[in-house]
Amino acid sequence: MESLSAFMQEMLVLYGVAILGFIVRKIGVLNENANDVLTQLILYITLPALILYSLDISFSATLLKEFMWFIMMSAYILAISCFLAYWMRKSSQLPEKQKSVYEGLIIFGNQGFIGYAVSYILLGEQGVVYLTIFNICYLVLIWTYGIYLFSRSKESIDWKKIFLNPGILSTLTGLVIFLLPIRWPTVVSVGLESVGKMTIPLSMMLIGILIANVKNSTFILLMKNTYIWKSSLTRLIIIPLLLLPFAALPVPFQVFLIAVLVSGMPSAPTISLYSQRYGGDTYFASMGVLLTTALCIITIL
Repeated sequence: MESLSAFMQEMLVLYGVAILGFIVRKIGVLNENANDVLTQLILYITLPALILYSLDISFSATLLKEFMWFIMMSAYILAISCFLAYWMRKSSQLPEKQKSVYEGLIIFGNQGFIGYAVSYILLGEQGVVYLTIFNICYLVLIWTYGIYLFSRSKESIDWKKIFLNPGILSTLTGLVIFLLPIRWPTVVSVGLESVGKMTIPLSMMLIGILIANVKNSTFILLMKNTYIWKSSLTRLIIIPLLLLPFAALPVPFQVFLIAVLVSGMPSAPTISLYSQRYGGDTYFASMGVLLTTALCIITIL
């Protein structure tokens, strides 16, 4: 009961921040340029800092077995998700600007804030360590293939931006820190933590701002869009169920539990950021993130 209460509190905080963003945009505290400013701030500063901080954990021999299981399950579920999302996108009748968003909403979950909250509630600090390991493949994919989804429609793809961006560079740097017997100096670690923890509230505030920019008629139209609901069903229910074959293998229960729960997280706010940055349908993306975040209270419980 205490765990349920803690989880509900975390979700209410998320919704509260999104509502705050909605209100401040509606009353004019933030103008139309706020979208671009927040997007740049998150993608290039706070999110890389969060990645560097989260990967600053001690790697030991006792973690090796769990590490291998997590990498195996993470690579498996991400590969299956990519194929499934690609097939669903090809089968859809969506406008071009929504197709990449649709695919991204299915593949990438909010494994950061909500994932860490759920993992910590269940297993404490050990849950955070487990999730950090499970997220390694995810971080590489969302900062490479995730960006590619939104840039492939352009006449020329800037491969440098795909493979040499703050997200992938911070992930690779974090991996080096994780695998080697070194840690960030305390002052650096505290700084990364302080800056990195701004990522999720800023992301949710941005979603609130983007939704505030949606006209009522467009909002209703998007809520009636069957593809929004299809992506939500796939992300929250079908994808985590695809990990069930691992239940027949000698996977430690706690490792399996974290992998299944995290694989069923709501769509990542990063998809809204990419839409804003690379010319996708930001309204469609924001509605997809909002809907899955609301429904995940039911599916996770």
